Amino acid sequence: MNQRLQEKLAILADAAKYDVSCASSGSKRKNTATGLGNATGMGICHTYTQDGRCVSLLKILLTNHCIFDCAYCVSRRSNDIKRAAFTVQEVVDLTMHFYRRNYIEGLFLSSGIFKDVDYTMERLARIAKKLREEHQFNGYIHLKAIPGASDELIHEAGLYADRLSVNLEIPSERSLKKVAPEKDYATAYQPMNFLRERIAGYKAERRSLKKAPTFSPGGQSTQLVIGATPETDQQVLQLADNLYQDQKLKRVYYSGYVPISTDARVPQVDRTPLVRENRLYQADWLLRFYGFKVQEIVDDAHPQLDQEVDPKLAYALRNPEHFPIDVNTADYEWILRVPGIGQKSAGKIISSRRFGKLRREHLRKMGVVWKRAKYFVLTADRDYLHLGYDPDIIRHQVLHGAKQKKMTNQLDLFATPQPLLA
Repeated sequence: MNQRLQEKLAILADAAKYDVSCASSGSKRKNTATGLGNATGMGICHTYTQDGRCVSLLKILLTNHCIFDCAYCVSRRSNDIKRAAFTVQEVVDLTMHFYRRNYIEGLFLSSGIFKDVDYTMERLARIAKKLREEHQFNGYIHLKAIPGASDELIHEAGLYADRLSVNLEIPSERSLKKVAPEKDYATAYQPMNFLRERIAGYKAERRSLKKAPTFSPGGQSTQLVIGATPETDQQVLQLADNLYQDQKLKRVYYSGYVPISTDARVPQVDRTPLVRENRLYQADWLLRFYGFKVQEIVDDAHPQLDQEVDPKLAYALRNPEHFPIDVNTADYEWILRVPGIGQKSAGKIISSRRFGKLRREHLRKMGVVWKRAKYFVLTADRDYLHLGYDPDIIRHQVLHGAKQKKMTNQLDLFATPQPLLA
């Protein structure tokens, strides 16, 4: 690799780190006898798929030149940074070079907007097409679908990419217009709507014709920048839920705002706390896989997620009237709501209780986190001393454990076990 290309790679790989929407879950593209690469069942590092696999991706921008001046973006046109741009062939060659050296399993390619959106989108699509058709590359490819680009170019990108993402960036249009006046939600939703319809159409076609082409088999995703504008977690999660329901998105990614300038349009903070990102991802998981509604996680009285405890535990502490849950009789949906019980362990509980009453040692063997779950479940042990505590005491126990003598004395003083029957 020559020095000029190395310099471009250093600049554009560093600029790409602010885009977090690069998981490769959902794609089933397989290799052929004469092809190269495979998006199924492999991976080393860098990003995790929905099923837990770890895959490495070459994550770069096509260019950090940009005609827009978004206050939160390092590549905005008014920022005094070193600029660079790859050619189409350079990206293709880099991808093949790194793949053959076993550095990567796929490509995540985003871009600033240089000249205009169609000019940029055409190059993104052409890179994917060259990799697929000229090099028979069957590894994972994630491309940006640029708002404002023509439907024809978005469609071509979908024929060659495993996943496309359209980034809304800011969790409300009002704030978006403040920090990025050249952007709006209508322009971003246009490619989302187009992709939703085309993805559904191609899936229906493949049900009746197995050799029909795939179209963005990993679906579409988006990214929301958190902390650059004043939206609450309630507003963020409500938007995410609407995107899942209406646009059928596979993932919404949450990127904590990292200050990169002294622009008065964005807050001058060290950075958005990482724990807020983490809590949003946990809440997002509850929405997608645990049957929670947004208003059960955050509401007008609690618009921000609790940064000390995870959203499921926070729900249980705010709603003691729903607990304890009898693991020997409760429905799967309610067992899932118990802190410390995940999908796999809830499934094991449902399957195992047909053969006998479950006790706490059974739950531990199933992977239940007993130090959390014990405050919210009934088992066949008839041991209820841990139940009936005030939520504040439970919270302290979960956060700090029972090692402190002072806390043990409090438990003895305030615990009020209920006369429950097995």
